[in-house]
Amino acid sequence: GISPYFCSSINLNMKTKHILLTSASALLFFFVFSCAPKKADDINTDMVDISANASGNAPAGKAPTMVFETERHDFGKITQGERVTFAFKFKNTGGSDLIINEAHGSCGCTVPDYPKQAIPPGSEGICNVEFNSEGKHGHQEKTVTFTTNCEPNTQVIYISADVLDATK
Repeated sequence: GISPYFCSSINLNMKTKHILLTSASALLFFFVFSCAPKKADDINTDMVDISANASGNAPAGKAPTMVFETERHDFGKITQGERVTFAFKFKNTGGSDLIINEAHGSCGCTVPDYPKQAIPPGSEGICNVEFNSEGKHGHQEKTVTFTTNCEPNTQVIYISADVLDATK
């Protein structure tokens, strides 16, 4: 950075000194974070082969497509406090790599575990969805929303359960 002694020896006013120090700090911050190493499982989306036209849509048959065996699962009757999991199987029926950018449950009780690597055309994947019935009672319906590089870029799957009181 620029030392305060350096600024005072150049005879700059306080406002100019502040601007110089702020600018130097911003440049240092930008440099540090732009050079930070990426995590090993980060996907470089520049390497995904999807030719887009001016509207941003991939040509027919070229875009990835995420097709689930089933989009709904009913756990049936479970006891309050029980944790249950279901494996949602899907296939990329499109013409390029499928990338799941994010998957999130509609509440903290619904946790998806999804593939972080690209799914090639014709390949299959599994998303395990865990439902924690702690503090829940009665009929429950929850969702998991996926954000992908498909068109449309979001897809939703559903789980449900009838949570019975643990004391009965």
